[in-house]
Amino acid sequence: MRSSASVGDRSPGFLPLLAATAIGVYLLVIVGATTSLTDAAASCATWPACEGSVLDGGGTTIAWVHRALAALVGFGVLAVAALGFRTETSPRVRAALAVAALLYPVQVGVGAVTATMGTPEYVSAVHLLLAMGIFGGLLLALAWSLEARFPTREREASDPDDEGEPETDDSERGPKPVPTGLRATLGAYYSLTKPRLMWLLCLVAAAAMALAAGPALTVDIVIATLLGGVLAIGSAGTFNHVLERDVDRKMARTSDRPLATDIVPVRNALAFGVLLGAASLSVFFVFVNALAALLGLTAILFYSVIYTLVLKPNTVQNTVLGGAAGALPALIGWAAVTGEIGLPALVLAAVIFCWTPAHFYNLALAYKADYERGGFPMMPVVRGERATRKHIVLYLGATLLGAAVLATVGTLGWAYALTSVAFGALFLYAVIRLHREQTRKAAFRAFHASNAYLGALLLVIVVDALAL
Repeated sequence: MRSSASVGDRSPGFLPLLAATAIGVYLLVIVGATTSLTDAAASCATWPACEGSVLDGGGTTIAWVHRALAALVGFGVLAVAALGFRTETSPRVRAALAVAALLYPVQVGVGAVTATMGTPEYVSAVHLLLAMGIFGGLLLALAWSLEARFPTREREASDPDDEGEPETDDSERGPKPVPTGLRATLGAYYSLTKPRLMWLLCLVAAAAMALAAGPALTVDIVIATLLGGVLAIGSAGTFNHVLERDVDRKMARTSDRPLATDIVPVRNALAFGVLLGAASLSVFFVFVNALAALLGLTAILFYSVIYTLVLKPNTVQNTVLGGAAGALPALIGWAAVTGEIGLPALVLAAVIFCWTPAHFYNLALAYKADYERGGFPMMPVVRGERATRKHIVLYLGATLLGAAVLATVGTLGWAYALTSVAFGALFLYAVIRLHREQTRKAAFRAFHASNAYLGALLLVIVVDALAL
């Protein structure tokens, strides 16, 4: 068997430099988006330096920072490309690095023309798209390099760093004790609503509302929208419990759910789900608007029927396509305020859609054996852990690019840009460690890093949008 040092690059500094350069380019992308948004380039009509002081605190400072960062990142792109071509990287990695290195001077040239000649807006858009292309090339190189450098290793069952799933079904160990009493029953109904999903999905809707209304956002529309959303999530979660109760009994992770343990009768759960769904639609229709109610109904049906019955048990792309369920709250939040669906809402929904596989594939890795017992064609089960780790990197990159696009259409400022870069770098670092360690602990670390990224991003959107 070939050692990991003989697969992919042999330079120990290549991967760290590649990851750091990719984050540097992403910082350049999102700073460029902010520069374009604030029209900072108009404050500096000379190139490469600006005539004004770097300390003026206005547009000139932004332009100075952007150009200094562009120079620094440019050296990084050339250095990582040169190092990559000197090491034993695959042809596709070299091609991705070459694309990034060749696009960089073009991107700089377009930026110089934009700054000095006052060209139309579409030229600025080309400038930004070129930067995104450079980032995409570096991220592809990183994903392919990590895939080659760290093939899936065979783990021992007693590996202390890998808290693995049990190899036997819970039924072989004897039934779990079923809790009884009013408190246990109320807790069971509460867990049917999948409360862990609520905080994040409500934050998505809140971010969309803040983007749509800004400081004019009113408390009553926030309360009504979030209440309708909570009820819709509870309804969809309950139906999911009902439809997956037999499979839940086979999986250690879900064998203690209320319907799997018969704490709640199926008939009661169905009635509970219908009641929550009807209440959700009533709140949306009466206190928000008809479009929000229609989108709420779509979210309930998509998660309960399309995802649970069609996608999850039948296709390896279940996680990717199922991301639409998590993206719908962005549309609901925007529609609640405006009565329509706007471009920023669609971009925010795209960010959530891309984030979902980057987030959930970590959990699928951690519970691979459990999902295999349940018969679900999850990515690690069907395509393997190595391919899954690569897809996490790719979808993380798509998420970051989506966040950069949101900066250009959502009137967001520096707090948003820096949050996306900082927490995006943290997420990427956790994913690189996942490639190296390949343990459940590492998968959960990346899973929590993904939650931290999206939670921080949505919070700063709310704060940034309401402060403008």
